[in-house]
Amino acid sequence: MIEIIPAIDVIDGRCVRLEQGNFSRRTVYDADPVETARQLEAAGLKRLHLVDLDGARHRRIANLRVLKEIASATGLMIDFSGGISTADDITAVFEAGASIAAIGSLAVKSPDTLLLWLEQFGAERFLLGADVRGQSVAINGWQTLTDVEITAFLSEYLGKGIHSAFVTDIANDGLLKGPSIELYRSILKSLPCLNLIASGGVASLGDIRELESIGCRGVIVGKAIYEGHIKLTDLAAFSVGELP
Repeated sequence: MIEIIPAIDVIDGRCVRLEQGNFSRRTVYDADPVETARQLEAAGLKRLHLVDLDGARHRRIANLRVLKEIASATGLMIDFSGGISTADDITAVFEAGASIAAIGSLAVKSPDTLLLWLEQFGAERFLLGADVRGQSVAINGWQTLTDVEITAFLSEYLGKGIHSAFVTDIANDGLLKGPSIELYRSILKSLPCLNLIASGGVASLGDIRELESIGCRGVIVGKAIYEGHIKLTDLAAFSVGELP
């Protein structure tokens, strides 16, 4: 069964969503991140994908306080990403209440550093993140396109102990036009052992069912929740197999 992972993206301590990774095309929501997290938990959801967009953009953690407050206020299992660049950052994130550190840009720019962290903290505490345009990985908060091919990138780390990764197709992210089914199908065809988490474009329960049918192990849902396209009650019911 596919795991439902709601997302909270944070800029200046507030919930936001970007369109196609563009910081100038953002929607700022009135919802407080901590209260939003409480509502997610109250609806029966168990996990949270928390993204420090300030941290991702400026390459240093900027919203650790939000992580601490959510972890204190809920029992959600939190994976945190954005701005992690040192072992001290990893320690701070775990001490603040995250169960998992999601690593994206650094995995491209400094793979040796990530390998050291896997040994130091345990590979099970890391989630690999990859934002893509076409077949190429983008880094630095989606702002820099690299020549790293997505499947090769995932395959390299799969062989080094990381078994779970989320992949965001930037072209679809925040548009509510459906996920990149063919991208995920292609990745899973090459890497069937990967615990693949889809991210970006999800607009309906039908999208989630389709991702489940092709073998995705998880799905990150953000804007569709904030704008009412998917109800929290439906997500919670789906996650325990109560919907058809």
